[in-house]
Amino acid sequence: MRAPLRSRIGFAVLLATAAAMLGPAPAIAAALGGPGYFPNVPLTTQDGKVVHFYDDLLKGKSVVINLIYTRCTFSCPLETAKLSQVQRLLGDRVGKDIFFYSISIDPKHDTPKALKAYATKFHVQPGWLFLTGKKEDINLISKQLGLSSLTDAANPDGHQPALLIGKEATGEWMMNSAVDNPQFLATTILHFLEGYNAKPVKSYADMGPLHNVGKGEYLFQSRCTACHTIGKGEGLGPDLLNVTTLRDRAWLARYVAVPDRVLAAGDPIAKKLFARYPNVRMPNLGLSAEEVDALLPYMEQQSRAAAGSATKGSPSAQ
Repeated sequence: MRAPLRSRIGFAVLLATAAAMLGPAPAIAAALGGPGYFPNVPLTTQDGKVVHFYDDLLKGKSVVINLIYTRCTFSCPLETAKLSQVQRLLGDRVGKDIFFYSISIDPKHDTPKALKAYATKFHVQPGWLFLTGKKEDINLISKQLGLSSLTDAANPDGHQPALLIGKEATGEWMMNSAVDNPQFLATTILHFLEGYNAKPVKSYADMGPLHNVGKGEYLFQSRCTACHTIGKGEGLGPDLLNVTTLRDRAWLARYVAVPDRVLAAGDPIAKKLFARYPNVRMPNLGLSAEEVDALLPYMEQQSRAAAGSATKGSPSAQ
């Protein structure tokens, strides 16, 4: 008999999170270690290779795991875009001593070919596997890892945007949001896997005064920068320089709020954007009207600032 699913992993993950901050946790290793706990079911990668979950993906490894599906219109695209940035920040360590796994909860649609195309859209590099398999096996994995939740049914994605970070060899595991700031996520992953004293950190006393972050800036930095810049070139999505003057204000506000509905309604601009970048669906971020009203003026302000910088740097201004 396997251990109870949700209750055991949930409690153990909470303990492991605390243990990771305090030191080694042999008791947690016993609770969450070995083939007797983790399913060793077969999965298939985006390249069509069959692997076994415990023997090939977990055993002795440091891992970062989340759930996605390629037709998702809410958090999954944002999760994947942010993790793509995290992968770049971690460099060639991914695939050598840190392994990324994104497991599809829609295996009927998400064939290896579909996962390969999805990974390509988000500029995924080697060391990050996208995995599919039998529905019942994926359900078992998500329950054993604590990535499924009683609140999943109420979430538009059908799952929470959670990220599980773990060291199978020691049994230390930690849950984090998968849509956090990429630099924060990269730092969190390294600190957790290597220990909080692995590298000296800068003292708060040396950091100077804190920057006053307004609501619009906070929203843009936390929700938009994974795919967009303002005046620094295209990313996964378009450069948003002067977007508030290039697009009708009412259309832009609606598109930022409910891009999935605008695209589903056949809006020609939304269809053109969807085809151009390249079929990466802008996620519905669940922004309120108040948040959209804060975000658009920030884009305006940053566009003016970028234009001012360009003018100062031009030959005629020197």
